[in-house]
Amino acid sequence: MTATQLRHRKGQKAASRGRHPASRVPADGRGPRRAIGNATRVYVVLFLTVMALVLLGTVMVLSASAPESVADTDSAWSLFWRQLRWVGLGLVAMMVLKQVDYHRLQVFAKPLMLGSTLLLGAVFLPGLGASANGATRWLTFGGLQMQPSEVAKFAMVLFVAELLSRSTRPMTNPRITVGPIVVVTGCWCALLLFQPHLGAILVIGTIVMSMLFLAGAPLGPLTGLGGGGIVLAGLMVWVTPWRRDRLFAFLDPASDPNDAGYQALQALGAISEGGWTGLGLGGSYAKYGFLPEAHTDFIFAIIAEELGLVFALGVVLGFFSIGVAGMLAAVRAPDRFGLLLGVGITTWIVVQAVLNFGAVLSLLPVAGVTLPFLSFGGSSLVVTLGAMGVLLNIARQGQ
Repeated sequence: MTATQLRHRKGQKAASRGRHPASRVPADGRGPRRAIGNATRVYVVLFLTVMALVLLGTVMVLSASAPESVADTDSAWSLFWRQLRWVGLGLVAMMVLKQVDYHRLQVFAKPLMLGSTLLLGAVFLPGLGASANGATRWLTFGGLQMQPSEVAKFAMVLFVAELLSRSTRPMTNPRITVGPIVVVTGCWCALLLFQPHLGAILVIGTIVMSMLFLAGAPLGPLTGLGGGGIVLAGLMVWVTPWRRDRLFAFLDPASDPNDAGYQALQALGAISEGGWTGLGLGGSYAKYGFLPEAHTDFIFAIIAEELGLVFALGVVLGFFSIGVAGMLAAVRAPDRFGLLLGVGITTWIVVQAVLNFGAVLSLLPVAGVTLPFLSFGGSSLVVTLGAMGVLLNIARQGQ
């Protein structure tokens, strides 16, 4: 290699370091990729962290749900056995999807988007929709129940990644890139608003914004979109009395200790009771009717109460590791589709965890979202584990 060629190659490398991450990979989703069997360090970190969280979650669901199981069925194991079936199904989904080349998912982007739209609307149909605690967010099929918003999160990630990775959709033309995404997001947020499910709206909105930013969307339209979303979310809270009460309770839970601030105070009390080392597995007092949703949205408080602040910080560190490793897997993906898909999945998992931590610690208003991999729940667990399988596949093909 001549000196001129060497200088030219160094110049190309220097220029690539200064460009946007999305410009460093092919845009058509057919970039060079490593063999599916390769296990990178990022893959190992993601896999071991998720498995540790699932194992901890399974044990803690058994502990946190036992009092409610006894009250409902006279057996401390009833809710646990249901969770165990969902864990098994979710792990199968993860193991299968981590072996399937993620490029094959592109053909499912539009069908899954359309199907999710129909499912989000179907919750309002008599006989199909199921309500609980004043919300209509579930569909029932012959005794089985699912939450369409969980499927919609993955559908949104796949739809945006497929759309923005097309070579015929340059980011310099927001009308054919940002426009369709805004329309779909707006329709879904409207459907979620009437359920109501503000937590899902926040998660989906953040997913879309992060993917558009990493795709290189112009900052002008992106800033306007983000500002409009914040204003809309503020109006949603302000015009709805119970959401407004939750907001003020988050700012000062003690101002309404028997109603809006009750859950936050009970969660903080459980965490303080646990101290550094906890009361021991099964030793929680809060789960005996004092803390509502102890095995679902507020399982983090039970972890802190029974296993202590050390374990609770370990859970936080686990999600931090998923965030870092997931973003590394995304930026090392062999093409633009893998980059955007990895960013979307990682953002989804981390943002949902942050919203849950914030609600339990009274740092954020209660948004009604589960803690991924740990909370009791079928749809959320199966879909998030399936999404992690896709992220693991991206990590295995990383450059």
